[in-house]
Amino acid sequence: MTLRWPSDLPLPERNPYQRQSQDPRISRRREAGPPGSRRRFSSVARFVSLTIDVSRNQKAIFDNFYEGDTAEGSLPFIMPDPTTHDWPLLDPTTGDQLQDPDGNALLIAAHWLCLFGEQTPTETIRGIRFQISFPVAVMP
Repeated sequence: MTLRWPSDLPLPERNPYQRQSQDPRISRRREAGPPGSRRRFSSVARFVSLTIDVSRNQKAIFDNFYEGDTAEGSLPFIMPDPTTHDWPLLDPTTGDQLQDPDGNALLIAAHWLCLFGEQTPTETIRGIRFQISFPVAVMP
């Protein structure tokens, strides 16, 4: 069974989204001349820092997902790509939003295969809401 990001949770916020790719190189030290390197991996993971703003009920859903479903973050899951999923599909020439024959907007569907990162989620109380920040490794 493949775990999925709970549909009751919002997509992560765009700010403070941050992404860094894993370094695929192995450096070779030389006595003289420029440094050299070669690839260690054929593909690399991307490390992404995400934040969600949730209600008390949604916090309980996230806690259950992290602690129970993913076994404290040790199991992979699929989540919508917050940088692309549900964005409108645009005509490459005009930039106009594309629509189906019924006039409904065509939206991009993009998903990530993720693992929670090395740091555990952190939460901050903002009035009656919770801000939960967590890193994920997006698998290639």
